[in-house]
Amino acid sequence: EITRIGRLVKAGMVKPSGLVKPVSVTQIAGRYLAHQEGLPKLPVPPLQQTCEYYLAALTPIVDPEELNHTRKLLEEFQKPGGVGERLQKGLEQRTKKMENWLSDWWLQTAYLDYRMPVVVHSSPGVVLPRMEFSDRQGQMRYAAKLIAGVLDFKSMIDNETLPVEYLGGKPLCMNQYYQVLSSCRIPGTKRDTVVNYTLVKRPPTHITVVHNFQFFVLDVYNSDGTPLTIDQIYIQLEKIWNSSLQTNKEPIGILTSNHRNSWGKAYNNLIKDKTNKESVRAIQKSIFTVCLDAPMPRVSDDMYRTCAGVQMLHGGGSRWNSGNRWFDKTLQFIIGEDGTCGLIYEHAPAEGPPIVSLIDHVVEYMKKSEMVRTPMVPLRMPQKLRFHITPDIKKDIEEAKQNMNIMAHDLDMKVSVFSHFGKDFPKSQKMSPDAFIQMALQLAYYRIYKRCCPTYESASLRMFRLGRTDTIRSTSIDSDKFVKAMDDPAKHNTEKVALLDKAVKAHRAYTDMAIRGQAIDRHLLGLKLQAIEDLAALPEIFMDTSYAVVLHFNLSTSQVPAKTNCVMCFGPVVPDGYGVCYNPMDTHINFAVSAFNSCQDTNAARLAQALEDALLDIKTLLEQTPKAKL
Repeated sequence: EITRIGRLVKAGMVKPSGLVKPVSVTQIAGRYLAHQEGLPKLPVPPLQQTCEYYLAALTPIVDPEELNHTRKLLEEFQKPGGVGERLQKGLEQRTKKMENWLSDWWLQTAYLDYRMPVVVHSSPGVVLPRMEFSDRQGQMRYAAKLIAGVLDFKSMIDNETLPVEYLGGKPLCMNQYYQVLSSCRIPGTKRDTVVNYTLVKRPPTHITVVHNFQFFVLDVYNSDGTPLTIDQIYIQLEKIWNSSLQTNKEPIGILTSNHRNSWGKAYNNLIKDKTNKESVRAIQKSIFTVCLDAPMPRVSDDMYRTCAGVQMLHGGGSRWNSGNRWFDKTLQFIIGEDGTCGLIYEHAPAEGPPIVSLIDHVVEYMKKSEMVRTPMVPLRMPQKLRFHITPDIKKDIEEAKQNMNIMAHDLDMKVSVFSHFGKDFPKSQKMSPDAFIQMALQLAYYRIYKRCCPTYESASLRMFRLGRTDTIRSTSIDSDKFVKAMDDPAKHNTEKVALLDKAVKAHRAYTDMAIRGQAIDRHLLGLKLQAIEDLAALPEIFMDTSYAVVLHFNLSTSQVPAKTNCVMCFGPVVPDGYGVCYNPMDTHINFAVSAFNSCQDTNAARLAQALEDALLDIKTLLEQTPKAKL
């Protein structure tokens, strides 16, 4: 049994990016392994279908001459006995040999080969509801409860009693849950790797706690295997706090925020020293990390969420909490002395939904759990991790600090709550809430830039074994027609409503295709990587300008629904783009919009405002237009 699980989880470590739960996910308890083996394999879509949809996706975003040129290249590519057919057969062969033809390729290309810092560029942050603690005791109590809550979730993973999730009646792959704890990314000078200590002979029993840039190993299990109580964890956190009061320590953790090649070089240098190597290994092996943050500068209430979003994404710069992290760690919970709470996760092993599911569990657990006085068994002092800082390492730290501060200054963030309606209104109009929000975003972007742009929305492929994500392309021929008509005084409202309805239905239909493994993006990537693997010449469709344009996602978006009133945030994926994440609740929507200050053309607050206006304008349009008689 264990070796079979081992095989699956190991197969899962070669795995990869993204996030959408387009329909509600229900949970039913089930055994992990039998479940996994019953899941279908990710299909390879038909070549002709992908080529047709690719042309349709290009239509609203490239000019007609470009489109014509690409059409000719696609005809050539699809010729019987031609290049496309050969690569398609290669992918079909790959499907027979592997659990999932895409997942290891995706893990490598989307994450491990990517050399930008994980901070801002890859790792998403989550802002949890603000806490009212006014002192460190409150911070410690909250941290102790949170740790106990995560350990409670871990017990469900360990005992394989985690409820299987379903999407539209179909069971989902649960592998990602087995990847988020006791795992860590390891930098390389050319490409990174991910390690997972869940399946070693003696799995880790400790977490890491970092306070004032100082790391501690905190054992969270007794010798008999039972978890520490909330009360015991609280006592241990107090000890950690009291033995890390100095605020002048070198922020060793900031090294993890640097460009991956630079960090890879610094890492090799750092672990030459035996003590450093042991300290780093203790962090990598830990179940997860808890960052006890210093308070951030006070801001007005309307700015609070935005500042919290920034704190989760990068810590506010080297003067604040950016050194109070190990950004390679899969899961880091952040608990500020001032009540700002949330987490940041390293994206390589998992998507948003499993993380959110863990959050929902922990938040519920914390509501019902109270500090229980426990028998006073004296507990060992948590071990402080030591680092020998050579002049070289000191130089690496200074460089990482400078780069971190440049990144912190460059991130333009706006976290807002749209309070006028939530999922309730689109549902009352018999429209998919996700499609409704995406169309409002298309309208907002069009109003600012007078053009449509390539838009990425992540769709879950978890219906398939080891499935990660594919792309829902929200900019369609139909969305293009709607946004152009919306502000056209010559168009009647009934026509606008009809166009909106058509655009929403087209989005819903493409979403359904995507979650069934029939979208175009991963298929095109697969064909390209197959050509590279075959050492063949790269087909012309991949050297075509259109291909570069269609992959330049000015809007990178994700719906991450949660029961908890939280919001996920992430950075843009292109220098002149936006990151937009949203959690639609019943009567409000939480939004996080990001951009870069270094780009003159983008502004997060402006897009957030345009989005709010677009949502209200679409609601007004629907309310003012009499329903067409069926």
